[in-house]
Amino acid sequence: MALLCLLLLLGSCYLSYPSNLKYSAAPRYNISLDDLPEQRWEPVLKHSNYSHLKETANMLINTFIPEGVLEALQPLAKIYLTFYVGYPYAGEIRGISKIVGLSTTKVLLLNLVYEAVIYCTSIVAEDENGKVFMGRNMDFLFQKELAEIVVDVDFLKNGTIAYTATTFIGYIGILTGQSPHKFAISANSREQDSYWWQNAMAALLRNSSPISWVIRDTLSEAKDYTDALNKLSTRQLISDVFFILAGTKSGEGVVITRNRSSVADTRFLDHLGGKWFLVQTNYDPWNEPPKYDDRRTPATKAVNETGQRSINLDSLYKVVSVVSFFLSLV
Repeated sequence: MALLCLLLLLGSCYLSYPSNLKYSAAPRYNISLDDLPEQRWEPVLKHSNYSHLKETANMLINTFIPEGVLEALQPLAKIYLTFYVGYPYAGEIRGISKIVGLSTTKVLLLNLVYEAVIYCTSIVAEDENGKVFMGRNMDFLFQKELAEIVVDVDFLKNGTIAYTATTFIGYIGILTGQSPHKFAISANSREQDSYWWQNAMAALLRNSSPISWVIRDTLSEAKDYTDALNKLSTRQLISDVFFILAGTKSGEGVVITRNRSSVADTRFLDHLGGKWFLVQTNYDPWNEPPKYDDRRTPATKAVNETGQRSINLDSLYKVVSVVSFFLSLV
């Protein structure tokens, strides 16, 4: 049995912040995939503060997109939404736009902005009995604002949970999700691919997909861990990324280092060979992380100190909550 630890610890740019942040359970909502795309996010949106959503969207867009680039991207975003964004994402973006009162261009750009800042630590581990666990935290600027729009969502098909995600209100993609009794996925930004607006251009000019939509498609369509591994390894992406995948059987855990069009590297769990856990931050595993942001070393140390015999959902939560895991930008 695979267990997914859906942790979303919103980080600031200071290592000292977690002691001052109060944690609370995210609200949980159902979204019916049987509803029209334009309508399906309404059950979530009706519980939100539209003014706060607009302020947060504008803050993120203005922070991560240069003003001149934003002006150039607006007409391109409309073309992308009209001709390139397929079902159900175009409809969901238009529905959110109409309900919240935010332009479709801004809703689209907001969904792409998140993909530029997936700074986090993901861990997949296997205990001595062959159970696979997955945990992750996420580092974002504006943690206070984003913490107010974090939600857990159960996506229902014919009244049954098809997949589950921890996400943000207004964000239709998935960065952390689980398909019941099949597999769990998380995504980490790959540091070398840091120019957000180039990713948007790549999406427009060729048949590429946002990372979070690829994850959602995989959660929706993949029959099992092996199928998910294949889909995450072959889809054309708008940016480089690390996919972390955990299955339901012993040995079903992998970190996939992706370029936009190909796989650069794969690392698999192999508890018989002594590799019972994998740690991934935002840097290629064959390179040393920068001294100003070495989260890999304390994460690896914490898992080793926990030990394979003691790894479980609670101990993994403690591991990914360690203060020194959080990104420092100063």
